[in-house]
Amino acid sequence: MRSALLLCVVPILLAAFLLTGAAGPSENLGATIRSRQWPLQAMEVRTAWRTTRGAGVTIAVLDTGIDDRHPDLSGAVVQGPDFTGTASAPGAGPSCDTETGAKPSASAGGKASGSAPPAASGKHGTAMAALIAGRGHGPSRSYGVLGIAPEARILSIKVTLDDDDPRWTDAARTTCRDAVARGIRYAVDHGAQVISMSLGGGSGAYRGSPAEERAVRYALSRQVVLIASSGNDGAGANRRNFPAAYPGVIAVGAVDRTLHPAPFSNRQRYLSLVAPGTEIISARGGHSYVTADGTSAAAALVAGVAALVRSRYPDLPARDVRRALQRGVSPRPPGGRDDAYGAGMANARRAIEAAERL
Repeated sequence: MRSALLLCVVPILLAAFLLTGAAGPSENLGATIRSRQWPLQAMEVRTAWRTTRGAGVTIAVLDTGIDDRHPDLSGAVVQGPDFTGTASAPGAGPSCDTETGAKPSASAGGKASGSAPPAASGKHGTAMAALIAGRGHGPSRSYGVLGIAPEARILSIKVTLDDDDPRWTDAARTTCRDAVARGIRYAVDHGAQVISMSLGGGSGAYRGSPAEERAVRYALSRQVVLIASSGNDGAGANRRNFPAAYPGVIAVGAVDRTLHPAPFSNRQRYLSLVAPGTEIISARGGHSYVTADGTSAAAALVAGVAALVRSRYPDLPARDVRRALQRGVSPRPPGGRDDAYGAGMANARRAIEAAERL
C-alpha cells in the first residue's frame, strides 16, 4: 500500500516503496539475492561498470535516514543532519536545530561532526541507499545488494519519517516546514554532486513551496543533479508530485519487468524518463531485505546512473547529465516521448556513451 507521510505540516508521500514482502536476515538471503536484481541486466549496468563504478561521487539521499550498519552499506554512508525535528532530547519537544553547520566526517560511514547522533535509521532510506550504492558483502562481495554505483559515497540527510515511526506526533507535524529545502541546501553546501529524493506530495494539499523551489534553483546553479520520484497514484488521482514537478528536477516514473509503465506510476508532462520499479529487492534496516514496488526505487536507480555519468565526466554540467540520461534511454516510446514513459527507460551503458558525445 502507499504510505502517506506528513513531513512536518506538509503531507509527504514516500513515493515510494509499496511494501509487498520482507525477507529474513542477510545470512539466509545473501547467496540468492543478487540473482533477483533484475534492473542490473535491464539497465545494462554491468557493462557500464567496465567504464566506471561511481568512484569520487557523493549522492545525497533525502529520505528517512539510513542504517549504515547494514552489511551491504558498510563504508558507503556519511551521516548528515536530521531536519525532521524529532531528534531532540527526551522531553524537550521537537526542534529543527539539529544541524549545526558542521561538515560531515570525511571517514567512510562517519557522522556529521558536531551534530547530534542520528535518530533511528529509516527503512525506506536504507532501501534507497542500497539501490544507489550498495556494495554487497561476503566473499568477493558476492552476496546481497549491489547498487548502480557501488563505489560512490552516500550522504544521508533525514527529511521525513517512515510511516510506522512512533515519533509521528502532533508536535512533529507542525515543526520544520522546510525540511526538504534545508536538506537540498545542506547537500549542495557539503559537496553532493547528485541529490536523490524518493518522496513527494501525498495528497492534494501539497503543492510544493517557494522555499523548496528556491533550493532547487540554488542546487541547479551549483551544477548539482536533482532526481525525484514521479509519484504512485497514476492509477487514480494522478496528482502533480513535488519535488519531481519543479523545473530542472529529473522526474522518474516506474516500469515493470516487461518494461511497460507500472499502473501506479504517475503520468505527467514533466516526466523525464522511467526505470524499473516493480519487484525491486533492496536492503532494509536490521540486516534484512525487502521486495517492493514504487517510483521511489526507480528514482534511486536513476540517481545511481547519474552518479556513473558524473564519475566518468566530473566536469559535465548538470543540464548535460540530464541530456545524457534522456538521450541514452532504451527502449524509447513511440514518437520519442509520452507522459507515461518520458523519453524512455534509463540505461547505464547508453547514458555514459551519450555523455561522451556531449
